Amino acid sequence: MGAEPLAVFLSLAVPSRLPAAWLEGFMNGFLALARRYGVPLAGGDTSESPAIARGRDGLIAADIVAVGQTPRNQALLRSGARPGDSIYVTGELGGAAAELKALEKSPGKFAKLTRAVDGHPHLYPEPRLAVGHRLRKLAHAAIDISDGLSTDLTHLCQESRVAATIDEAALPIRPLAAESRDPLGLALNGGEDYELLFTAPASVRIPHTIAGVPIHRIGTMRKPSRVQPLILLKTRDGRCIAVDPGGWEHFRQERAPAPQVMPDQGPGFQSVYFV
Repeated sequence: MGAEPLAVFLSLAVPSRLPAAWLEGFMNGFLALARRYGVPLAGGDTSESPAIARGRDGLIAADIVAVGQTPRNQALLRSGARPGDSIYVTGELGGAAAELKALEKSPGKFAKLTRAVDGHPHLYPEPRLAVGHRLRKLAHAAIDISDGLSTDLTHLCQESRVAATIDEAALPIRPLAAESRDPLGLALNGGEDYELLFTAPASVRIPHTIAGVPIHRIGTMRKPSRVQPLILLKTRDGRCIAVDPGGWEHFRQERAPAPQVMPDQGPGFQSVYFV
């Protein structure tokens, strides 16, 4: 995190009978975002996707690689968090997953959204480039929330060899997710919010907003312990529950359907595994 973009590469595989209007719309959107942030399309490849079955066109596949740079030794890695650090997130959580559910339920309602507008985090996520640039001088570690807060915080804890405690009441949940049946689940596990999750020393003053983006303190890093889970969540009713990574994990074959509540392990402590 914290890099300045230099160039982007696009490899695109499309069916031979794909309407030209679709391809034109795709490239217009792609290049509009690239121009907005001054990132040239430097190369890539195009190919025809194979047919799925007789009489059926192939899928559309877009493989995008972005290349960036940071000053020497200033890149924000997953491995820099320390016990005692405060944990922060930018923006709001759960919105992309909530919008995806709405899109799957009523795709027709989104048909006219052909240009980027605010309030649509799944269709039009915003790169937090300016925030990342500013955090190079403030943060110890950072990761973007693409696979879900629970999963990406786990990655950060594992790489930094620390543990985390987060506060449910402090999680900034997007209104669209807050209106769902499971706002906490979407905020923890939804993914594709592309907000920044970062840690900074408790002694460092982190602004409430950076480049117009709200910053929220959601917890604290702590030393790992054999008797405590890697991630603890303090609930609104005062309990402490364990949070397992419940977001997206590539190549995982099975996905458990619901949390498991384990027996109490002492006063005010209960293990709940979100998977």
